Amino acid sequence: MGDDFRDFFYTSGNGLRLHARIYGRDLHEDALPVVCLPGLSRNAREFHELALALSQDAKRPRKVVAFDYRGRGRSERDPDWRNYTVTVEAEDIAAGLTVLGIAHAAFIGTSRGGLIIMALAASRPAALKAAVLNDIGPVIEGAGLAHIRSYLVNAPRPESFEEAVRLQKSVHGQAFPALTEADWERHTHTLYRIENGRPVPDYDRRLVKTLQKIDFSRPMATAWPRFVGLARIPLLAIRGANSGLLSRETFAEMARRHPALEAIEVDGQGHAPLLETADLPRRIAGFIARAERRGVR
Repeated sequence: MGDDFRDFFYTSGNGLRLHARIYGRDLHEDALPVVCLPGLSRNAREFHELALALSQDAKRPRKVVAFDYRGRGRSERDPDWRNYTVTVEAEDIAAGLTVLGIAHAAFIGTSRGGLIIMALAASRPAALKAAVLNDIGPVIEGAGLAHIRSYLVNAPRPESFEEAVRLQKSVHGQAFPALTEADWERHTHTLYRIENGRPVPDYDRRLVKTLQKIDFSRPMATAWPRFVGLARIPLLAIRGANSGLLSRETFAEMARRHPALEAIEVDGQGHAPLLETADLPRRIAGFIARAERRGVR
C-alpha cells in the first residue's frame, strides 16, 4: 500500500488475478466515484496524476479506481492471447466493480478504455452516470491504428530509462510538441517496468497478435450504435489536435449526435493527450461535478 493509493486484486471469470489501484478513502460517500480505463498497451499508472487530483480535491474528493487490463501492468497474463478483446476486458471491469461494490460511477477511458466504456453502456448501462472519452470515438482511423501496430511490433528495446525517453520522443515527438521534458519522463515511467535492470514494456507482447489480423486495406468497422448508448448521460470528449486516430470529422459528428456533449481539443498533442496536462484535471473535475448537479445519481 502506498500513501496515495492501495493495490486491489480480484479474480476474473476465467481465474486470472487482475489488478487495480484505488485512490481515496470514501470520505465523501455521496461523491460520484471515478473509474479510469487505460489505452491498449497502457496500464493504471497512466492515470496517477489525474487520480491524485480527483481523489485529493479540496472541495470534493472522490474515490478513483484505475484498472490494469488482463496482460497489462500488475494483472496476470492470459495464457490465450485471443482473450485480449474489448468484450472480455469489459467483463473483467464489470467483475471488478461488483467486487468493489461500485454500482455506478463516472468513467474515464483513454483510447481502448473509451471502447470499453461504450461496451459497458450496452451491457451494464446503469453503471454509467457520466463518461469521458479521451481521443477515441465510434470511428477509428485505420492509418492511426496501423501506426500503433507498427510501433508495438517494431519498437526497439531500450537499454536504460534515458534511452526509453529518447525513444518515446523520437517516435511521438512530432505529434506532441507541447510536452515538456518532465512530461516525457513522467509518461515514459508509466509505460515500462524495470526487469533485470532494463526498462521493459509493461504488457504481454502477444497483445500485438490481436492487431496483426486487421486488414487495413478494408474500411474499419464503426461503433455508432454503441455510441448511442451514451446519449442518456453527460459526455466529455477530448481530442488531441494532432490525433491520427480520432479525426476532426468524427469529433464533430459525435457532437452532432450527442447534443449535450462537451468537447475539448488539446493543442500540441496527438494520440492520446496526457490527462494530467493542459489544465485537464480541473476541467474533468468540473465536468463530473456538473454531472452530479444534473442529478445523474
